[in-house]
Amino acid sequence: MGLLSRTVQSIVSQRDWSRRHFWGWLNAVFNKVDYERIKAVGPDRAAAEWLLRCGAKVRFQGFDRWHLDYNGLPTGPLGRYKIQAIDATESCIMHSGFDHLDGLKHVEEIKFSKCIYIEDTCLERLSSIDNMQESLYMVEVVSCGNVTDKGIIALHKLRNLEYLFLSDLPGITDRQTTVGRLQKALPRLDVVLDLD
Repeated sequence: MGLLSRTVQSIVSQRDWSRRHFWGWLNAVFNKVDYERIKAVGPDRAAAEWLLRCGAKVRFQGFDRWHLDYNGLPTGPLGRYKIQAIDATESCIMHSGFDHLDGLKHVEEIKFSKCIYIEDTCLERLSSIDNMQESLYMVEVVSCGNVTDKGIIALHKLRNLEYLFLSDLPGITDRQTTVGRLQKALPRLDVVLDLD
């Protein structure tokens, strides 16, 4: 009976690994940047397609409602719809897809919540995008287990950042130094911590 039990556990374990491997591969495909698509439809439309494909939501300038249906994205002339806010809650966005953000000029708010692929390199990449440094004023990072002090400190490059909400981030080990460095670089920044 013990041998049968170990054999079944081994098969289930392999199946779970295969499933995780498949979803990891699929998420990588969803995050692949198609530069020709960006040229064809513009950066906002291409970024919206990427975000929705990965399970995030977007809100366009002049609209109150969030778009979460890929097939329901508004159509119209090239450049008509500009992304103003991104809610990446429980999405599969990852560093390799962040090139989609390069051409966005109107993003004011970004929320990363329960994003298993968000890590320090993502926040560093976000902070290095010139347009984001100018437009982004609100960021939330909640329950993203791969984010550490290093990623949060990188947000100091977002010159217009006024509000930062941090919650359930076990990788933040030196909150006082991290927040102090951010507030020194960004005197207008209001940091809300809920890390306990």
